[in-house]
Amino acid sequence: MQEKIATFAERVERVREEVSRVLVGQRSVVDGVLTCLVADGHVLLEGVPGLGKTLLVRTLSECLSMSYSRIQFTPDLMPADIVGTHILAEDPAGGRKLEFREGPVFTQLLLADEINRATPKTQSALLEAMAEHQVTIGGQSRKLPKPFFVMATQNPLEMEGTYPLPEAQLDRFFFKVDVPFPDLEDLVTIMDRTTGNKSQGVKAVLAPSELAELRTIVRDVIVAPEVMRYAMRLVLGTHPESAHGTPTAKRFVRYGASPRGAQAIVLGARTHALLNGRAHASIADVRAIAHPAFRHRLGRNFDAEAEGLSTDDLISKILDELPEAEGRVARELGA
Repeated sequence: MQEKIATFAERVERVREEVSRVLVGQRSVVDGVLTCLVADGHVLLEGVPGLGKTLLVRTLSECLSMSYSRIQFTPDLMPADIVGTHILAEDPAGGRKLEFREGPVFTQLLLADEINRATPKTQSALLEAMAEHQVTIGGQSRKLPKPFFVMATQNPLEMEGTYPLPEAQLDRFFFKVDVPFPDLEDLVTIMDRTTGNKSQGVKAVLAPSELAELRTIVRDVIVAPEVMRYAMRLVLGTHPESAHGTPTAKRFVRYGASPRGAQAIVLGARTHALLNGRAHASIADVRAIAHPAFRHRLGRNFDAEAEGLSTDDLISKILDELPEAEGRVARELGA
């Protein structure tokens, strides 16, 4: 297993270094996206315009030798603009026949840019593609290329001209990664690169077959029974109606994390362990990735909104209230 860990670390570092040639800073964002890639999950990037979200996706496609398509989501975008449509074409004999023309979803890495600017009907066109890696058009299912990975960007929902993503689609994203504003030193470097004559290029450093191997290594990471039980107690701790629900969940949460959230917390912990050179996941790994795994899967109730509590605030409180030792659960939750 140590050899696999070394292979994982070496390949991930190659991608990190290549991305850093173009994207300044944002190490946590890059690691969050790479975690989704090696865990075979989609990622939602949220941040104000101009923070390099689109640049990160385009750079990754070049580093990973993957086919790449970009869809700019707008209010007038239609589902057929994403998945494709049938057109009436003329055959060599002069007759006419219906011919399917693939949409941009038929790619390996799909950038759904500003996804929350399209209507919910158009957003939902990605549901089947993200869950089953296929699309159904005219009663016929068509497989998408492998690997298939969706990286969506969105502006914060409080900005004008946006439509909140439906809960069913949010749940299909493995992580929701917040993209912070750069600090002073990073801003200076960004201005130096973008306003000068120097241009940075990237090269392919990881083949799709190597990415598939990394995904296999992730699933080989050991998760001890007590760590698995803690992760599942954390999932149930977000449910206000559950016996394991924490006081914060019972007071401020409308609905908790889904089974997909449980998968994200376990696979994310496995990947986090590998990124730190370990072949086994710990409770600390589970806690480290709880925010990106859950922040788009918890529904705040009226009390949370009235008190100005974000989903990140609620997750932090739930983590504080959930004891790591299972034997203390009943006592500390007042059961």
